[in-house]
Amino acid sequence: MDALASPLDNARYAALLARDPRFDGVFFVGVSTTGIYCRSICPVRTPGRARCSFYESAAGAERAGYRACFRCRPEVAPGIARPAALASRASRASPGPRASVDAVDALVDTAAHRIADGALNTGSIDDLAAELGVSARHLRRAMEARLGVSPVELAQSQRLALAKQLLQDTALPLTTLAYAAGFGSVRRFNALFAAKMGRSPSSLRRGASDTDRAPGVTLRLDYRPPYDWARLLGFLRARAIPGVEHVGDDGVYRRVVRIAGLVGEIAIRPGPAPQAALRLSLSPDLLPVAMPLVARVRRMFDLDARPDVVAAVLRRDPELAPMVRARPGLRVPGAIDPFEAAVRALLGQQVSVAAATTLAGRFAAAFGSPYAGSPGLTARFPTAADVAAASVARIAAIGLPAARAQALHGLACAVATGAIDLATPRDLDRFVAELVALPGIGPWTAHYLAMRALHLPDAFPAGDLGVRKALASRSAKAILARAEPWRPFRAYAVLHLWTSLAEPAP
Repeated sequence: MDALASPLDNARYAALLARDPRFDGVFFVGVSTTGIYCRSICPVRTPGRARCSFYESAAGAERAGYRACFRCRPEVAPGIARPAALASRASRASPGPRASVDAVDALVDTAAHRIADGALNTGSIDDLAAELGVSARHLRRAMEARLGVSPVELAQSQRLALAKQLLQDTALPLTTLAYAAGFGSVRRFNALFAAKMGRSPSSLRRGASDTDRAPGVTLRLDYRPPYDWARLLGFLRARAIPGVEHVGDDGVYRRVVRIAGLVGEIAIRPGPAPQAALRLSLSPDLLPVAMPLVARVRRMFDLDARPDVVAAVLRRDPELAPMVRARPGLRVPGAIDPFEAAVRALLGQQVSVAAATTLAGRFAAAFGSPYAGSPGLTARFPTAADVAAASVARIAAIGLPAARAQALHGLACAVATGAIDLATPRDLDRFVAELVALPGIGPWTAHYLAMRALHLPDAFPAGDLGVRKALASRSAKAILARAEPWRPFRAYAVLHLWTSLAEPAP
């Protein structure tokens, strides 16, 4: 170790020596003698400490002049889950300087979320800043201070990462690939790729063997192990909306997706061992929205979580500890379509999971549109505008009480007009307050949506029947006090409690 280096960088070098998968994607290492940057799990011989510099993001390494390694492939490394502090900042923010720092953290987090969804592929920094309620200059300064890169550099890094993956893993023509990765022109793509990667896109394509490229469009999505695919798939299977989602006997999750007006289908399955990765296959119709689609799938399958950090917090509780030890890779399922998740949550009020699933299938058939896809996929889930255009009586006709139908219509109108945003990250308390102001939506629904639509790690439906049963029927107030030490990962505790009802931990 270098005694003159920072303790953090020395710890990173120790993780690099160990090829510790817990830190995969948490930092990247640039090697001065090669000009290459790598993941912490890179299989090549570990360079000497004096030749290593460390970066918190691939974009930061690229800004320093390093090129991505073609062995460990930084473009498929897992990302960093959204800062847990954002999940419930409002209830704990203190006045003074820290509050302003938190505001900057929240701004940067939201901006990074929107950039991952392709905001700068179709719009400008001015557009994004206006959406976030700040000036473009303030947004640039905030991202430089927190991430070490500008919004444009972050967007370029993500486009290049997707392009490199498409080059190595698919046989797409270069023109199609460039636009799928979010580039506005093939010329710009070729120039930027050569400048940042040290070789042209066509030379990389020539260097990849046919066995490296899967047929069709299939992307590798890495995660940090352990990952409990079986239980996550079981959760989704029990709640799959008939016609919209399907989990077959082959253990593959399939669904119809609509993003930016484009409709197609995706399939997600585990990758081949020993890779810690899932495989995402998408229909060609979805290629123009590949970047936001990948971001949504990563959130839905909780691929950017750090299970070691979550477990370290929850294991401190003697009641949760045996659950965490028994199921260390349990993840919180998210949602690709936030409005769909909201409808599913409202339909699930005071009924069983099976009954809510049946109602959701009727809802999709009544207000969505037909889709001719793989077996089991027959419908596109309706948009908020589709439901807002329907009458309350028509919604009730699928077998709902009038009050529930009115609540669904009110939610659809609020989402369609922009009065409620179910997709943009913000703190938990603010999100819950906005939702419970709508008729028919209480704290349970709001927190459930915070877990699944916004994927907030500290969401906690304290009044949930399953949670109360797992915790011996304590009152909601007592449960909230009981769960305080679980912050900022209460949503993961909820999944452990729900799972423990069907599978008691040893």
